[in-house]
Amino acid sequence: MSIGLGIFLFVVGAILTFALNVSLDWIDLDLVGYLLMGAGVVVVIIGLILLMRRRSAVSTTRSAVDPASGERVTQQRTDRDPLV
Repeated sequence: MSIGLGIFLFVVGAILTFALNVSLDWIDLDLVGYLLMGAGVVVVIIGLILLMRRRSAVSTTRSAVDPASGERVTQQRTDRDPLV
């Protein structure tokens, strides 16, 4: 979702900066467009960093083989590092 929001901000900023030829006295649309494009780039970079961070999953299986001998526990850990 953050990557899509960043792309949206960038596109709206580019439209305000390069496509509109409207002159308003109280606001500079070129500056607003550049600010939106910068914010869009920052949001996309943050979204990519959060997407590529390290993730891990732990799966635990418990099975009672014999009530007298106790319980057998199997644990499997999967670490996924996308940079390797």
